[in-house]
Amino acid sequence: MENHKKMAEYIYSILLSQPTILMSWGFQSPRIINQGLLFIVNGFKHKGRVSIKYNEAQDLFDVYLMDETDKIVETINMVYLDQLVEVIDERVEKTDDYKGRVNNEYFKMKFY
Repeated sequence: MENHKKMAEYIYSILLSQPTILMSWGFQSPRIINQGLLFIVNGFKHKGRVSIKYNEAQDLFDVYLMDETDKIVETINMVYLDQLVEVIDERVEKTDDYKGRVNNEYFKMKFY
């Protein structure tokens, strides 16, 4: 279990290297899993869970996107650690009209 905790902490430290992006996913409820980290996201493109597992044989990571029922909807294999945040961001948050959606969601003045 100690090795699982260390790997989860290592993955979390990689994600924390870009805290603004991590926060944009609605990142919450991180959990230690076998050789990885599981967490909930609430992005523009994906809402549900994300699982990141270390693939020891490849010395890379495998990423699994799951819906609210824990059904795997996408698997991304062999992700390098320096691409981990970008790969997840592309599938969880980034849309073709991303800047416009951010502006509408967070910066558009709402009058009551």
